[in-house]
Amino acid sequence: MALTREFRETVMERAQGDPAFRVGLLTEAAECLLNGEVDAAKSLLRDYINATLGFKELARLTAKKPESLMRMLGPKGNPRADNLAKVMQSLGSHEGIRLHVQAGQ
Repeated sequence: MALTREFRETVMERAQGDPAFRVGLLTEAAECLLNGEVDAAKSLLRDYINATLGFKELARLTAKKPESLMRMLGPKGNPRADNLAKVMQSLGSHEGIRLHVQAGQ
């Protein structure tokens, strides 16, 4: 089911005004990737990017074309691990955070 414009606007508004929400989007995306939920991770990353720096600025940070990034993180995209790592590193730097893994039970 496609997200409604109203939902996307709500996410964007919350992300723009709530740093903890933005960090939550990135953290959840990382957890999804580690748990094999790639489609969910790509969706969360798109939400974060659209609500914050945008694909043009991410392209500048990653030295990738905006269209390539949009395709990579799109529903049919199949990003390579090195590209996802570069995107995550760039988004973390943009947000001023560093993500790390902690094993749980």
